[in-house]
Amino acid sequence: MKNIQVIDSGVNCTYDIFAAEDAVFEEIFPAKTDIQFIEDLEERLGEKKIKLLFKDLWKNRQDKKTVLGIHGTLFYGLREEKKKFYPTNKDEEMIANPD
Repeated sequence: MKNIQVIDSGVNCTYDIFAAEDAVFEEIFPAKTDIQFIEDLEERLGEKKIKLLFKDLWKNRQDKKTVLGIHGTLFYGLREEKKKFYPTNKDEEMIANPD
């Protein structure tokens, strides 16, 4: 199992963490990436595939105080604001000042 933190554009976002089966994680975060934007995921996989992948994911919300690591971050509605910082979709390659 791998933990995915979900960050959305809502002011009241709680930054929930969900546990994903390894195969599901690999579909969401291919090629050893750990950053994903839902808009990119929709373009790559389509809404139908995402619904299937996320059906069980949403049932696996984790207690942030007890998780052992965050393996990926999924941004909702923040692609325009954040994508420039993560051109490779890898957290360790984040660019703090892209302009």
